Amino acid sequence: MARRWKPATSASAACASSAGPSHIPALDPRPRPNIFRALGKSEPPEIVEIDGQRFTRDEIFKHDSWAATGIYKSSTRRALCKFNRQQPVFIFPMQWLGRYLASREQSFMDRLAGITGIPQSLGPVCVDGRALPNAISREYIEGHALAEGEWVDDSFFGRLTKILAAVHSRKMAHVDLHKRENILVDVEGRPLLIDFQISFALPKQNHLAAFCLGGLLRLLQQCDTYHLLKHHAKHRPDQAALSLDEVTRLRPWWIRVHRHIAVPFRNFRRGLLVWMGIRSKSGHAFSEAFPEIAHRIDAASG
Repeated sequence: MARRWKPATSASAACASSAGPSHIPALDPRPRPNIFRALGKSEPPEIVEIDGQRFTRDEIFKHDSWAATGIYKSSTRRALCKFNRQQPVFIFPMQWLGRYLASREQSFMDRLAGITGIPQSLGPVCVDGRALPNAISREYIEGHALAEGEWVDDSFFGRLTKILAAVHSRKMAHVDLHKRENILVDVEGRPLLIDFQISFALPKQNHLAAFCLGGLLRLLQQCDTYHLLKHHAKHRPDQAALSLDEVTRLRPWWIRVHRHIAVPFRNFRRGLLVWMGIRSKSGHAFSEAFPEIAHRIDAASG
């Protein structure tokens, strides 16, 4: 059984008391109900086989509505495995969604194979000799998610720019680069780009569809570039060509439109989780009973 993590820092306690209805408990939120967990009451399997090797679960990285992610280790290496949605939503089956999400992300990892700075796929995840259609695996890289206010090495953003350019050269867009959690800093201080679950790529075989979707790809790649500029201005303002205010003024109109939709939806979702007692009054992810590891680190360092 996964261990339960409770935020106990003064920063998380202060956030917990800053907003929300007074009848919601600020501390010790309850675990997510099964409907808000990708695997319901289950956890990622204890033992899996990947690339002919036996791996044992070392830690549950996160378990949210979309996927449960675990870190696994064999006698020679470590792997990160993601198990996509299986839990029904009331009477509606969701196994199809888990299979689709896994197949989609696997196709992106295959397309990006060989790019330095992107963890490589390790192949199918098997349990008792059977490949799990909702699961994917990749190499585990020791490091941490880019933290709020973190000052990175001089070469960091030059490297990250090259990684993103390589992604774009394969007719793909990351799409989710606005999240710091999708930029890793390895133990040598080098960047890695992860989590291609909602990425976009032009189809390889259907040339007509690729032609029709070329404009959308360019738009999404411009979004990637904008978010990279924003991270650069935040984390190495001494190197960035533009200040954060200047970058913000350059925000494309389609991102502004998206924010008008996404921000109210995010606030509604946070409010619902607070109302259900899953998060504390702050609504932040680190206040959950078992938050994603990146949010655990942010809370502990706050």
